[in-house]
Amino acid sequence: MSLPSLLAEILDSLDLPPVSVDDQVHFTPSTPLPSCFPVSDLAAASIAAVGVALQALMGGAVPVRVDQRLASLWFGWSIRPEGWTMPAPWDALAGDYRTADGWIKLHTNAPHHRAAALAVLGCAPQRDAVGQAVSRWAGDELEAAIVAAGGCSALLRSQTDWAAHPQGRAVASAPLITRDPTHAAVPSDWRPSTERPLAGLRVLDLTRVLAGPVATRTLAGYGAEVLRIDPPGWDEPGVIPEVTLGKCCARLDLKQTGDLERLKALMSSADILVHGYRADALTRLGLDTAQRQAIRPGLIDISLNAYGHTGPWANRRGFDSLVQFSTGIAASGMAWRHADAPVSLPVQALDHAAGYLLAAAAIRGLVSRLHGVGPITARLSLARTAQLLIDHQASPTEADFPPSCEPDFAPALENTSWGRATRLKPPLSVGDLTMHWDRPANALGSSPAAWAD
Repeated sequence: MSLPSLLAEILDSLDLPPVSVDDQVHFTPSTPLPSCFPVSDLAAASIAAVGVALQALMGGAVPVRVDQRLASLWFGWSIRPEGWTMPAPWDALAGDYRTADGWIKLHTNAPHHRAAALAVLGCAPQRDAVGQAVSRWAGDELEAAIVAAGGCSALLRSQTDWAAHPQGRAVASAPLITRDPTHAAVPSDWRPSTERPLAGLRVLDLTRVLAGPVATRTLAGYGAEVLRIDPPGWDEPGVIPEVTLGKCCARLDLKQTGDLERLKALMSSADILVHGYRADALTRLGLDTAQRQAIRPGLIDISLNAYGHTGPWANRRGFDSLVQFSTGIAASGMAWRHADAPVSLPVQALDHAAGYLLAAAAIRGLVSRLHGVGPITARLSLARTAQLLIDHQASPTEADFPPSCEPDFAPALENTSWGRATRLKPPLSVGDLTMHWDRPANALGSSPAAWAD
């Protein structure tokens, strides 16, 4: 069983003391998701890490409990619409295509990424036409061309290929969570509440699909005020009802001086910043790490990117599905299934796991701030999270995982911006605390760019 070793590695990377499974952390066992990787164990371990971090924040030996079935389900979709339908999560052109010498995945959900891929391929925006155009390219040449054009794609690589790749080597040499000791904690009068441990904290959310929003949704679930900022016109219709639970959502155009100054003003009174921009994006706005700390001394600064913070791909655009292709996960699934096409994980496990690790890292930063010692910044990546999963690869499971059903859902109705819905029961409890959210999921841009109080 990989669950104890996964949790131990995560807690070590957070600089949290080891815990005893079944003593301090209790897991309700369940049928695992079918995969040649321990996806359900990763779900349970990453969610448990949030609980252990909260346990450290509250300064007590309260038990942490994780329902493994619910943890696996939350790695999929937590929301169940009542009388309306979730938008399709994928653009019609996104997906896996045969090249002249292998496979490539195109990620075209964002309009500008779609346009970049079509410009390189020079074909009509129809799936058959894209498939024919892709088939004439060598995979590595097409990947490079689309990335150079500002798009998103990933060549199907084996684990061996990835381990030998310069970026694969850079990722493997990095810690799971990089905690930067150059930014020390600044003491604060804030103290955790016994009922809502993160109440009174402000979280500035500069993230998009999917890991960062999972992190800030988790922080909101324990009482933090989360303000998400998006640019004008940006939308993620297939996931927004899933990830805006508990948040206020506003828009700012950071290319406009006034809006950039507004962001700085918000940052100056934030407690936690979670951002998922590429490493160079905030720097170009005049908001590198040192400047963020100057704006808000002691800001707990948690960041994520796709392919790691060092190496030749540190600034490459990427998403969970692409990282699965790059790192050998989809190729391993293909070999396991004896399939003639790539087989990705049954859920976007890299996104969800990284999201809970981001949340745990933010809470760990609060522990440092509470005691006035230790680093308060942390950096994570989807690729290093993939490496964690690969390193703990165990015997494949062919289990038939039952889909969500009525007992998995909380009874309360949620009045979202799109209509009524129900949610899965929370997968985590810490002592008498369970996640709950004070705001329903709401549309992007539905709130002003201001703190509620």
